[in-house]
Amino acid sequence: MEIFPAIDVKGGQVVRLTQGDYDKVEVYASDPAEIARQFRAKGAKNLHMVDLDGARDGVIVNYEAIRRAVEQGGLATQIGGGIRDEERIRQYVELGVARVILGTVAVEDFGFVERMVELFGDKIAVGVDARDDKVAVKGWRELTEVDSIGFCRKLEGVGVKTIIYTDISKDGMGTGTNLEVYRQLAGEVGCNIIASGGISFLEELKTLEEIGTYGAIVGKALYTGGLKLEEVLALC
Repeated sequence: MEIFPAIDVKGGQVVRLTQGDYDKVEVYASDPAEIARQFRAKGAKNLHMVDLDGARDGVIVNYEAIRRAVEQGGLATQIGGGIRDEERIRQYVELGVARVILGTVAVEDFGFVERMVELFGDKIAVGVDARDDKVAVKGWRELTEVDSIGFCRKLEGVGVKTIIYTDISKDGMGTGTNLEVYRQLAGEVGCNIIASGGISFLEELKTLEEIGTYGAIVGKALYTGGLKLEEVLALC
């Protein structure tokens, strides 16, 4: 299973939110590129980055901070947050990212996802952020009536190869992730599923691997010391 240590960027700094609440911000570092270097030194091969300001406001806000982290090399980086048109996708692809993650736009303009998959192939991933099995958009602030599992099946149908599925209620809580939903996804959706949200224990990473989950994003637990990246990588 692929491991993606996470860097969320807000105001150019490395932060973590609790359950996606922009009023519950913890700042962990001032330089995302330095944290990326630390992850790489510990053996990471992948990196997950989110422009939180971009996700909320619909524009790329923290591009320079993200660029510095990506350009140092050595990490296959996937990027999300505020990416809602072809120009922004192309900007990140030309920067050298491995995958560009579409979120809000995938719900609001599904035809756009189809067109971008035709243009960029497996460099397009979709983030499905769910609360009570419904998809949330605009930095998790607005809940839609779209069924999250059904939406994943729809994405598979148009050729999306990778889905990052997040249970918002678990994110940042330190109490573990929603293993049941990943079991369901493993049985019903053929895409590469990356688990995200609340991963806190080595045992649940082991379970995710056993049920066939393609990848896992580890965020707050790395910053608080609940998980050590070297141990996570050794396990997976």
